[in-house]
Amino acid sequence: MLTQAPMKVLIVDDEPLARARLKALLQECRDPHAEVMADVGTASAAQAWLREHACDLVLLDVQMPGPDGLMLADSLRNRSGGVPAPLVVFVTAHARHALEAFELDAVDYLTKPLRLERLQATLQRVAQRLREREAAQSAEPAQEGEVLSIFERGRVVRVPLSEVLYMKAELKYLTVRTAQQRYVMDGTLGDWEQRLAGRFLRVHRNALVAKAAVRELDRHGLESEAQGTDFAALDAEGNESWAVRIAVVNEWLTVSRRQLGAVREALKAQAG
Repeated sequence: MLTQAPMKVLIVDDEPLARARLKALLQECRDPHAEVMADVGTASAAQAWLREHACDLVLLDVQMPGPDGLMLADSLRNRSGGVPAPLVVFVTAHARHALEAFELDAVDYLTKPLRLERLQATLQRVAQRLREREAAQSAEPAQEGEVLSIFERGRVVRVPLSEVLYMKAELKYLTVRTAQQRYVMDGTLGDWEQRLAGRFLRVHRNALVAKAAVRELDRHGLESEAQGTDFAALDAEGNESWAVRIAVVNEWLTVSRRQLGAVREALKAQAG
């Protein structure tokens, strides 16, 4: 039986005692085994280390001097160069940032004090994500007849990609929306964005939408008849708020300022 290579881990936490505690817990984990490649105290130091080294997982605190953990996770998710970003698990004393963390494709959000059993379960989820990523990268780009295999209540549901309207990150999982139903699956939007390039469009850090399903882009206060969701014309920072209407289900999904230009270009291409 082949021994699986240890999972390579970077620890980022401004508290030396917290880093030492994490290293001690990781040494006790056996399935999978994890190897700490480095531990640093700031997001800037982590970025510098990652420019020269690679790892599978970053165990990341939220509140640190300088750029915080959320900013680091966002920069890793959006970095270029073709090298897959390490997966991220937040380890923090503050539970209030969990929603933001999962919108950044975090595998998990652990609160201190951390128990060995909880860390071990998270490492198993990370290992599964790594296997899924490797399989997706070795596969051919998604074709018209491809299906998603979704494990649901002990059975496997095969959903044709041609029927998928959007994928949305919901805490630890992805919601897959078709005209008739919602499904829940494991995985990250980042992995699917690369595989579905050309057919799906990133409209927000938490949503991928089939280009063919986008019917309208609006910046005014919106109300979805399907969900009763109100969209204010301005976001919390006073900037214009935009959303797209999804065909068939008539749901509205928020469009981030970063993705607004790409959404406009996709709509122009459809009109042409």
